[in-house]
Amino acid sequence: MQSDPHYYPCSSRRLVTFGQHGMVATSQSLAAQVGSDILRQGGNAVDAAIATAAALTVVEPTSNGLGSDAFAIVWMNGELYGLNASGPAPQGISCDAVTALGHSEMPANGLLPVTVPGAPAAWTALSERFGRLDFAQLLAPAIQLAERGFAVSPVVSQLWQQAERRYRQCEQPEFNHWFAHFAPAGHAPQPGESWRSAEMARSLQRIADTRGEAFYRGELADEIDAFSRQHGGFLRKQDLTDFTPEWVTPISVRYRGHDVWEIPPNGSGMIALQALGMLETLGNEPRNPADALHRRIEATKLAYVDGLHYITEPAEMAASPEQMLSADYLAARARLIGEHALLPEHGNPIKGGTVYLATADAEGNMVSFIQSNFDGFGSGMVVPGTGISLQNRGWSFSLNPNDANVLAAGKRPYHTIIPGFITCNHQAVGPFGVMGGFMQPQGHVQVIIALLEELLNPQAALDKPRWKWTHGRTVEVEPDFPDHLAQALARRGHAIVRANDGLTFGRGQIILRAPDSGVLQGGTEPRADGAVLPV
Repeated sequence: MQSDPHYYPCSSRRLVTFGQHGMVATSQSLAAQVGSDILRQGGNAVDAAIATAAALTVVEPTSNGLGSDAFAIVWMNGELYGLNASGPAPQGISCDAVTALGHSEMPANGLLPVTVPGAPAAWTALSERFGRLDFAQLLAPAIQLAERGFAVSPVVSQLWQQAERRYRQCEQPEFNHWFAHFAPAGHAPQPGESWRSAEMARSLQRIADTRGEAFYRGELADEIDAFSRQHGGFLRKQDLTDFTPEWVTPISVRYRGHDVWEIPPNGSGMIALQALGMLETLGNEPRNPADALHRRIEATKLAYVDGLHYITEPAEMAASPEQMLSADYLAARARLIGEHALLPEHGNPIKGGTVYLATADAEGNMVSFIQSNFDGFGSGMVVPGTGISLQNRGWSFSLNPNDANVLAAGKRPYHTIIPGFITCNHQAVGPFGVMGGFMQPQGHVQVIIALLEELLNPQAALDKPRWKWTHGRTVEVEPDFPDHLAQALARRGHAIVRANDGLTFGRGQIILRAPDSGVLQGGTEPRADGAVLPV
């Protein structure tokens, strides 16, 4: 019997999931199963997050891999911690070096946009500080999936085929390694088709055996270095050796009686906080749903242009996070919101392809974790014999010396991937996230409003049709976005564009914990192949 895994003539419904002893929510069901198994083996929320993240590099390579970056917010024993595992540009790169190669802006593909991968270092840092189980035990399920293979899920297959079409337009010989590894049968795998990678299994085993040392100081680092040198890249083994993830203090704003937390720059989480801060300043939402939606879009636009103008490596930001989140500045920005769509400009606060997962354990510990190649498979560069697909995070850099996010050696770029977390009265409410490039802060705003303003359960919050501001007055909406709201926004001056599918509108996960009973409720993204599994 044959059927189309992408064709659903009738709407389906997924109910919110409840659990009592732990929960894992992520965008691929096999990875969620790995995390829940780790919880059953006695691991805590951090152990489950690491195991799930490692499994996702295998079963969802269209969004992340061993060459990814990562960020995490961890609630552990009643305290909140942040981890920034985004890697910097190589020490040998510069704007002059890139322009000398004929580029007027950073390319999306090839070795030039490759920055130091941070994901394997994130796994080891989290394990060393908070993990309970042996590190090798956490990576064993991912190794097994890579060795034995798995049936490719529908959305992953769709994204895989998109990547194949994209890379077939790249004629340089170094792209052949992507096809040899990810399309060995001559094409991207179809839904339900089996795919395996002995190379990735070996690399994961090396990382497991050495607690990441092989990737940054050992034989995998040597192979990355040799591949980069052979094809004119700037990444070197020394860049890998010098890298260390950074423990950071999360930043927050108050919204509807809760504290919403994000990782500070160079991540873009501050955009979501600014938008929520403006909305909080404006007070109660208008009763007219179209007026309320218009206000949310305008606040997000104002926050986004600020973020794109100011966010970069923290030491090089002209405005600090404290200035950008100050009550006076957010109030001044909020006053710009009127009855009609505006063309947003940044203010002056100065005075004088990604996977997301959430985990929770029976002890109340919780993790919000995000890991990304940036654009699908990333740069299209796969290190031969390793299964390591290198990210293209450097694509975010500017070559304009007047831009805050200008390329520089050893500098971390503006980062789109952001994990989120909610607390109330100094107690954990839970992790949330919406992955998807520049959609992420907008997705955070929409999910938080759905949870805390509209009081929707996690699944209903994720199910809601989404909108996405792209530029100027242009707002894209999903195919099932209510037409009466789209028309009302158009009357307010928004240029509404209806998309053909929901792939570019983010993919989220949410786990919330009841303060009294400790019962967990979770939701998983209907736009992905995900699952939320209780323990």
